[in-house]
Amino acid sequence: MNGTFRADRSRQRGVALISSILLLLIITILALSMFRAIGSEEKIAGNTRDKERALHAALGAQQYGEWWLLQGNNALVGNAIACGATVDANLGAGQICSNLPVNVTQLPWPIATLYTPQDMGIAGLTAALAGDYVYALRPGFYITDLGTAADGLGETYQVDAYGYGSSANSVSVVESVYEVAQGMGCLNCSQ
Repeated sequence: MNGTFRADRSRQRGVALISSILLLLIITILALSMFRAIGSEEKIAGNTRDKERALHAALGAQQYGEWWLLQGNNALVGNAIACGATVDANLGAGQICSNLPVNVTQLPWPIATLYTPQDMGIAGLTAALAGDYVYALRPGFYITDLGTAADGLGETYQVDAYGYGSSANSVSVVESVYEVAQGMGCLNCSQ
């Protein structure tokens, strides 16, 4: 009886070791794939956040352009000019153009009104505080005079705007068509 037990035992030697190594290999592969997935999810979340910030920068520039129109800058019919340069809205400048930028798909546009909201950190332009988010470039907008509105009561403008996230690859473009009654000034200002 003792001889049969030794024979069975010698045949089974190493099976437990091989099974354990295979199980350990499978667990290691699963763990590595989980770590890789976690890194991908972080990148996706970061890219989504960057895209949202670019969209908010573009919307802010667009809304500033619409506000700028209501400040009496549309007082004369046909006050659109053939724009040829970029201006700085933060210095009180703005423009209503009769022409389009050379290539609207290539950003930043060579003809635009640049607008930097207060406390927006721009890479290479403004000093950001520790922990602040820094945008790649300043957002800009472009106002085109489309002519008299369909109802005949005002002028129609197209406001295009763009904004960047933390890199030049993260960009959003928005557009609105805006009707303003001619001669309208700031409704909230004391005149």
